[in-house]
Amino acid sequence: MKPDLCSGRMEPAGQRLSEGAASMFLYMLVFMAYHSSRWIPLNRRLKFQIVNVVFMVVVLAPQLYVMGRPKSSRYCRQPLLNNLSASVALSIVASGLAVLFTLLDPVPQGLWAAYHLFGLLSCGHGLCTAILTLTAAACAKTTTELYYLSVALTVASAFSTGFFTVRSGLGLTNRQAATGTSRNNG
Repeated sequence: MKPDLCSGRMEPAGQRLSEGAASMFLYMLVFMAYHSSRWIPLNRRLKFQIVNVVFMVVVLAPQLYVMGRPKSSRYCRQPLLNNLSASVALSIVASGLAVLFTLLDPVPQGLWAAYHLFGLLSCGHGLCTAILTLTAAACAKTTTELYYLSVALTVASAFSTGFFTVRSGLGLTNRQAATGTSRNNG
């Protein structure tokens, strides 16, 4: 038996998820908002802020809807409702960061540091979401909406983790190519 880092309970060692499924879904949304806004001049970003608000609603509305459902408070072996509460809190922080990153030009270093710390929190939350969802198959019958929202968040987590893995690999490849070229010319 090993302790489950997300719920604090003991579980058999064979039921653990590999850490490769950790996510940075909300981190990716802020990243996309920042890089998308850089294509638009600072004085013309009002329309982009409207799109930003629409994205905030699209991300927050399903979470708040499921959280408000009476069925969501039924018994489930895993604390999926607590995890959803953390997801809502992180979504609100992500919304604020997205607004700040699209309005500020240049972005202060302290805000960048906060953003990367948020990325670590988002990664940890994604790992907990994946672990809790994979060990909560029985909750699909008692808390249907909550379980399937957790499944959707886990899929989004896996997608965003893949995105940042590919992006990091390409960044390392480009850095290696630039370093290798300068060594051969010198």
